[in-house]
Amino acid sequence: MLHPDLKTIIIMGVSGAGKSVIGSLLAAKLDAVFEDGDDFHPPENKAKMSSGTPLTDDDRWPWYAVLRQRIEDMRHATPIYILACSALKPIYRDKLRAHDAPETLRFVLLDGTREIITARLAGRKGHFMPPSLLDSQLATLDPTPDLIRVPIDGRPEEIVADILQKLA
Repeated sequence: MLHPDLKTIIIMGVSGAGKSVIGSLLAAKLDAVFEDGDDFHPPENKAKMSSGTPLTDDDRWPWYAVLRQRIEDMRHATPIYILACSALKPIYRDKLRAHDAPETLRFVLLDGTREIITARLAGRKGHFMPPSLLDSQLATLDPTPDLIRVPIDGRPEEIVADILQKLA
């Protein structure tokens, strides 16, 4: 049973951790709405990443403002909103959380080894995020104690079951 005040779940982690797959499956289990934060990047951010250049914080701030507004808008559209977003630094998570209480918005970190994620990225086609940016993402990832950490070495269904258990 989820906390009755839980409105938003952010599925976070580096590129290739499985945010979209796990977020979609979790949304199906919870009868929630799932969206991928990448879909809200402006074209210039996608072009920058596609060229192998990491985004700066100045590139990210407008995107995080859009995502926070989306979180607030979805509070009126669905009982639970699930958003995939890397949210690698605490300050990024603060932008997404804004004034929300911990029981209202939870962050789930899809936690995997460099080897697992590299293999996933190598098998992915048509994504704007090149595998060459994995090192910069791993260097940026700054987990905090408030995160629900879930290992990604199991099958997607097992990962979702683990998330549900940890959210209960």
